[in-house]
Amino acid sequence: MQNLLLSYYGDDLTGSTDVMEALELGGLPTVLFMRQPDLPLVARFSHCRAVGLAGTSRSETPQWMDENLAPAFEWLRGLGAAVCHYKICSTFDSSPTIGSIGRAIEIGRGVFGQKAVPVVVGAPQLKRYTAFGNLFAAFRGDYFRIDRHPVMSRHPVTPMNEADLLLHLSRQTGLASGLVDLAALQADDLPQRVDQALQNRAIVLFDVESRQTQKRVGEQVWRMCEKEHGFVVGSSGIEYALLAEWADKGIATGHASFTSPGPVDRLAVVSGSVSPTTEKQIRFALAHGFDGIQMDAMQLVSEGAGEAIERAVASGLASLAAGRSVILYTALGPQADRSAEIDHIEGARNRLGRALGTILRRLVATEKLKRAVIAGGDTSSHALGQLSIDALTVRMPLPQSPGSPLCLAHGGGEIDGLEIALKGGQVGTDAYFETIRLGS
Repeated sequence: MQNLLLSYYGDDLTGSTDVMEALELGGLPTVLFMRQPDLPLVARFSHCRAVGLAGTSRSETPQWMDENLAPAFEWLRGLGAAVCHYKICSTFDSSPTIGSIGRAIEIGRGVFGQKAVPVVVGAPQLKRYTAFGNLFAAFRGDYFRIDRHPVMSRHPVTPMNEADLLLHLSRQTGLASGLVDLAALQADDLPQRVDQALQNRAIVLFDVESRQTQKRVGEQVWRMCEKEHGFVVGSSGIEYALLAEWADKGIATGHASFTSPGPVDRLAVVSGSVSPTTEKQIRFALAHGFDGIQMDAMQLVSEGAGEAIERAVASGLASLAAGRSVILYTALGPQADRSAEIDHIEGARNRLGRALGTILRRLVATEKLKRAVIAGGDTSSHALGQLSIDALTVRMPLPQSPGSPLCLAHGGGEIDGLEIALKGGQVGTDAYFETIRLGS
């Protein structure tokens, strides 16, 4: 691919589409591959200036990362992009045993032969902010330090109990780390301060608490990439920071336009999210004409999962055949979370995602649906794998709900041309599902 500016690996699917949305809004045509593509598939998207590879590392062990991340990074490095981004969630939730960001940095640093890796997490566009190394995030109009966040401090798999990100990372890696803080970002000698922070450090975190500091960070990260520090780690704050710099330099347009796809008569949603945000979205949709079908998560991961899947499919098809949109969900908020039971079964979380993907594929194929949604960050990565999708591009960004755009699926059979949204647990307004149905 010629003139490739950025490549990235998304640690889950919703995070991968988040990056794609940011790049497209900044004027960079982007494609997200579901797996390492063959040459004919790459050729279909030769016009793209950014390429993503969707992954599942957010929900995987360090041992899994050792086996799978290095080959993925090698492939991305071979594309020759100026920047290669390991994309993590803007809430930084991770642990030494699941989704270890520290281990991913170690692997990427080795593949790229890089001494220091810049890390950018703050993204004002997503209401995520870092100040003096501590992460803050919004929830329902209020702002919380991440270890006091009503949702992320209680995440069912990787609860955030530490807001100091470098301290949090020190539990996952022994690599030396440093910080370019807000005071440094306001200094006239910022480049010198960054160079000093890079000395004898393997990880350098950049604060971002506003679009102004984000722009300064973009200048410095691009300067580092031009000096062969091309492997970077962070949220889509990486893209937002770099796009501001690229627009100034005329490398990217800084804007793009999209036409509304318009409404569909029926929408199918599958949800494995236990987030209170998703709960509100489901309740809003049910109050606005959607049918709701509750599924038992334990049944979907048990030996008798086939019967539970068939019941869910039959119920979903009945609603769709009657002309109604439908949401099939495993939980309505954290009070319905069955993680403790599920985690007693090896591989159950991945199995749950695959079951939801199987249900959605059946609904789409039988009723020839044009649009669908998968809700839940960990769910989406494993669910989409059941739909035989080769790649995604952006169909319609959602400025009111950044991070979960409506995408266009590229693949075989009835899946090709499907419009699909992958929604993270914390993402979106209450009207998210209805907004996707209306396509505006």
